[in-house]
Amino acid sequence: MTDVEERGLFIDGKFVPSESGATFPVFNPHTDEVFSKVAQAGEADAEAAIDAARAAFDGPWGALTPKDRGKFLLKLARIIQEEGESLARLEAKNTGHPIHDVRRFDLVRTVDWFEYFAGMATKIQGDVIPSSFKGVLNYTLREPLGVVGQIVPWNFPLMFVAWNVAPALAAGNTVVLKPAEYTPLSALEVARMAQKAGIPAGTINVIPGKGSVVGALLARHPGVDKICFTGSVEVGKQIIQASASNLKKPLLELGGKGPNVIFEDADLDAAVQGSLFAAYHNQGQACIAGSRLLVHESIWDAFVKRFTERVRSIRIGDPLEETTQLGPLTSKDHQKKVLGYVDVAKGEGAQILFGGRVPGTPETARGYYVQPTLVRADNPKMRVCQEEVFGPFITITPFIDDQAAVDMANGVPYGLGAGFWTRDLRRAHRIAAQLKAGMVWVNSYKLVDPASPFGGSKMSGMGREFGFETMREYTQVKSVWIGYDFQPWKWPE
Repeated sequence: MTDVEERGLFIDGKFVPSESGATFPVFNPHTDEVFSKVAQAGEADAEAAIDAARAAFDGPWGALTPKDRGKFLLKLARIIQEEGESLARLEAKNTGHPIHDVRRFDLVRTVDWFEYFAGMATKIQGDVIPSSFKGVLNYTLREPLGVVGQIVPWNFPLMFVAWNVAPALAAGNTVVLKPAEYTPLSALEVARMAQKAGIPAGTINVIPGKGSVVGALLARHPGVDKICFTGSVEVGKQIIQASASNLKKPLLELGGKGPNVIFEDADLDAAVQGSLFAAYHNQGQACIAGSRLLVHESIWDAFVKRFTERVRSIRIGDPLEETTQLGPLTSKDHQKKVLGYVDVAKGEGAQILFGGRVPGTPETARGYYVQPTLVRADNPKMRVCQEEVFGPFITITPFIDDQAAVDMANGVPYGLGAGFWTRDLRRAHRIAAQLKAGMVWVNSYKLVDPASPFGGSKMSGMGREFGFETMREYTQVKSVWIGYDFQPWKWPE
């Protein structure tokens, strides 16, 4: 892409301007410069995208066999892989995510998800139900829902396109996707690649725009059969209220405040390494980040010393540089929010062990940078221990025994991911059962796989993504009764 290139909406297989002609700027978070302008969708554009998706569902995409749907998804995966380097650089430039991480995680996962769900397209099946009636066969069919509205966030925009679009299409649905305003470019690139793959027009539609306009319309529109949203709890509640108008079932992946527990028998080297990744990968901008370190008091000094040394060594800088480990936050507004929590921490009496400021180097002066921040917070009820900061900002709190650790881990409104480190197999199973989270990692953190269910409990959302679980989200069950030798009941005379 050249500087300040303008990009259109992707509706019905074509890039088009918005009906109003409005555009919005896309910033490079490293330089605070506009490097692209994107058409800003309004309600009329969203209506056109929904109509195109419905026509594709009722027409060419809906007419395909599962095998043919899988072939299209596999072809899209190959194109993404072939053009991966340019896509990765665009993602790094738009998000601030270090390029080497985009290559080894975001890009790989994007390809993996399209490949996995390409295979899943032919694995969706119903059941034969044992009937209590003679001469009757009862079986179920799993059928696509129709048009799916998807609202994806700005922290992993490329990856979230794959996580949402691939299973929806594998199940036979069509999609209207609204990317985040900060990071719309990778979604538009994937749409272009879908066009190149020959996926029928209208199957995938991408309409960047304001959540309060486009997102709200997708949630309430009677022509949208399902709404999927990844983002904040507050907006998730609004999605539920809006979707109630036609009783569409939402799939919501919301916030997290992941506990990461270091027991006294943990392998400290592994725990330090894993905890560093859990906390600061993608600048901590991850719903499953291990943002609350809980450390047994008997190993407190040893762990904090090693962990702080590693935090100090993190290389901050231009996300397009190969050696960068921590890039800028994705937006200036979010940088202000994260730095605001430093003031909250100080006001609550927490101790800033490291960071809490902008780096202050010439290279980072114009960008949206925040140092990796480590905060000692002995009271787990502090705001910084309860609220999702969503940045390179983690708290560290001592505990005295297993029960105290479990109580702290569960003592937040969220229940998305949780992890802990121990050599004790009995403890591993016991604590995993006690943690109130949709995903639990033992001696690891932030592992995800397209075959494994992803989602949370409490305020972290509803429904599950990935694997066979997500196919249940994107299909509906039809029960079919065949009376092959059944004598109909007689009406009483």
